[in-house]
Amino acid sequence: MSIRHLDSLFDPRSVAVVGATDRAGSVGATVWQNLRSGGFTGPLWPVNPGRRSVGGEPAFADVALLPAAPELAVVCTPPAAVAGVIAALGAKGTRAAVVLTAGQTPEQKQAMLNAARQHTLRILGPNCLGLLSPHAKLNASFAHTTAAAGSLAFVSQSGALVTAMLDWAGGRGIGFSHCVSLGEHGDVDFGDMLDWLASDARTRAVLLYIESIEAPRKFMSAARAAARNKPVLVVKAGRSPQGQAAAASHTGALAGSDLVYDAAMRRAGMLRVDTLQELFDAAETLSHFRGRLPSGTAWQQLTLVTNGGGAGVMAADAAAHAGVPLAALSDLTLQQLNTVLPPNWSHANPIDIIGDAPSQRYVDTLQALLAAPDTGTVLFMHAPTAIVPSADIAQALLPVMQAHPGRTLACWLGDAAVRPARQAFQAAGVPCHDTPEDAVRAFSRLVTYQQNQAQLLEAPPARSSGPAIDLAAVRHQVDEVLASGREWLNEPEAKQLLATCGIPVVGAQVVGADTEAAVSAARAIGYPVVIKLLSPQITHKSDVGGVALDLQNDDAVRHAASTMLERVARLRPDATLSGFTVQSMVQRPQALELIVGASIDSLFGPVMLFGHGGTSVEVVADRALALPPLNAPLARALIARTRIARLLQGWRDVPAADMDAVVQTLTAVSELLAAEPRIAEIDINPLLADAQGVIALDARVRVSAAGPGGAAHFAILPYPTELVEQQDWQGQMLTLRPIRPEDEAQHLAFLEKLDPADIRLRVFYSRRSIERTELARLTQIDYEREMAFVATVPLPGGGEETLGVARAVADPDNITAEFGVIVRSDILGGGLGRRLMHKLIGHFRQRGTLRMVGQILRENSRMLHLAQKLGFKVMPQALGDDTQEVVLELQAPGA
Repeated sequence: MSIRHLDSLFDPRSVAVVGATDRAGSVGATVWQNLRSGGFTGPLWPVNPGRRSVGGEPAFADVALLPAAPELAVVCTPPAAVAGVIAALGAKGTRAAVVLTAGQTPEQKQAMLNAARQHTLRILGPNCLGLLSPHAKLNASFAHTTAAAGSLAFVSQSGALVTAMLDWAGGRGIGFSHCVSLGEHGDVDFGDMLDWLASDARTRAVLLYIESIEAPRKFMSAARAAARNKPVLVVKAGRSPQGQAAAASHTGALAGSDLVYDAAMRRAGMLRVDTLQELFDAAETLSHFRGRLPSGTAWQQLTLVTNGGGAGVMAADAAAHAGVPLAALSDLTLQQLNTVLPPNWSHANPIDIIGDAPSQRYVDTLQALLAAPDTGTVLFMHAPTAIVPSADIAQALLPVMQAHPGRTLACWLGDAAVRPARQAFQAAGVPCHDTPEDAVRAFSRLVTYQQNQAQLLEAPPARSSGPAIDLAAVRHQVDEVLASGREWLNEPEAKQLLATCGIPVVGAQVVGADTEAAVSAARAIGYPVVIKLLSPQITHKSDVGGVALDLQNDDAVRHAASTMLERVARLRPDATLSGFTVQSMVQRPQALELIVGASIDSLFGPVMLFGHGGTSVEVVADRALALPPLNAPLARALIARTRIARLLQGWRDVPAADMDAVVQTLTAVSELLAAEPRIAEIDINPLLADAQGVIALDARVRVSAAGPGGAAHFAILPYPTELVEQQDWQGQMLTLRPIRPEDEAQHLAFLEKLDPADIRLRVFYSRRSIERTELARLTQIDYEREMAFVATVPLPGGGEETLGVARAVADPDNITAEFGVIVRSDILGGGLGRRLMHKLIGHFRQRGTLRMVGQILRENSRMLHLAQKLGFKVMPQALGDDTQEVVLELQAPGA
């Protein structure tokens, strides 16, 4: 993961074009002309051994003959020449190159990358369109047009879509901070771009067009870091599932790659849309609302206000289609509306205030709704009338809507008659849409984005909070199955594994392939019973009639068993019949059939599935996927994305299912996947759920000696519980542990107890208050690249309090980690800071970071003394600088 030298790619001081030419219609000529006409102010040097000049500028026959090292080079030479050109550029001192050349063989491409790596020269491409950075007046591409300067960054694997986007955006006055074609992304990829753009001050939102990702953990870590800072919006091509027909379990078949991409983007806090138009629409919506939305979820419902019933109906239909609930108006709200609206108003949501409404009626209605706590977000819609000019209504409403940012959006229907009103709203920063459907879709995307952001902030551990898994028993069982030469556990073995994880199962008795043995087992269990086939070759027993339910007596069992034997011999002569399993018939008439599963995605690793189960699981297709690890909030979010979630809440005389039991099943499977890497596939179907709890009626589990799972293969690193340790400190039990998202309130209490002078010494400012978003950023960290250790002690009445924190953030190259440490003011001098720093240094040394650095105020003698005792070197101080830099080399020389 690296952003090294990317500044040279996007804001170079000088550029060379290797392969520049005057030949009309060639890539070399187009790139040279784009660079010269774009207004780039630095030196531009053409390199072409066959020409003395290009475009009137003296040409250089070789890179070595250039007057200085170009900070950026654009390469458009034949494929065989690229590696040599890159080697020459690296030797010259060039930091980055855009390789436009297409048609390289794998060997040529690798030679190019090897040549670049020797000089840490960064490569964009090959086989790309190039890049545009309008603020730097840089057009290093062969695009047919340029880009206006703006605040949106667009990164695409498809060069054709970059040119289409430029053309489309130019006609609509939309500008870009950067426009990048990755091509084959041999070096610079989506992860690098997200890391760099996350801290780019000119970029307000990042727009991505993705076809494939090769480094999922790198991508997820970068995406999560970027999505914390600014909206990241994605169009992911290729929604058609592949390779499902050959899957042996429902979960394997349903965990198609596109569904996994969807789950990954949700978990990373990004927003996925379907079209390029929606990219811009969503970016505009989020720019209005981000940071202004109320806390909680009450705002995620709509109240519709219109001066015409038709617009209200259209908006209500769009809301129903998008799954957006309409707010139910309380009696108090209805009474307040009755005082400001005529008697014939709609008396319901949508609120039709009648077409003859004067401006004051609009104002009174919105003020009443915005004062109510239960109206959610208000969508105002207006169709032009001859009664009151739309512009007058806009001017009257603007103060009301601006006083409630994040609570309103507008729709002005029409064109010329409402244009001044629409322009007034847009100029004032009020979200505005052309049609009711557009407005509702925008709101729906906003809700999804906020839900994804909530998932981004979760940091579950690999270990769930439920009953402990008997890991020794799990490993012993997996060992036995693999030793027998099998991958698939039979049904009794699978149920035993689930029971070991604390998941309730129906016990089963295994008998041979003999009808009388099945009858004897049924008698022992007690009627009614269920019998099932037991065969290592048949995983979907229902497909061959291998399940018989609710058998009431001996004759029913004999008939069912003999029929199964005959049918299997006819339909699956290749199958080995091990016998039957006999189990009690579970009588839970109000239970719902669910499916809980897991499989290994080839890109993102372990992935989990939840949905509507039973034999019709593929037909109903009601399922959702998530990346482990899961905690209770993430499990509930996974459940909520399915249609069966509404049934689980109960209906009519059917009580709600025990949701805690369903959640516990999901978190138990998540923990199993983290703890035992040889678990390759799980299918619990059906899992019955009702008010009594859950119980697994059938299960399939596949194991693999290759160990494709485990927490090490999770796309998102779990909370590192292995780093928690306890020490004795001044007669108290001190816990040193990584910070958690749920520490927010505790961390705020810690910060409030700090002396302003201590805050200034540590973080160079003295304010004691802290914004909610800033506090969240301190407690919700990405353990892949950042660490914050807190020191806590237990409180007498329960719970704990924080006494100090040491944190460091590594750069994406893992070269340098910058640290900070602060201890509660009333316990300074007790050695707590030294303990925290020892733990922090050890962690970053173990993860391979080269050095740790810090900036310390010169007057902070206590911290400077501690740093020197820990082995930090105090660097020479610049004249007039009031800070000292301290540096600690973490690795042995030459490591």
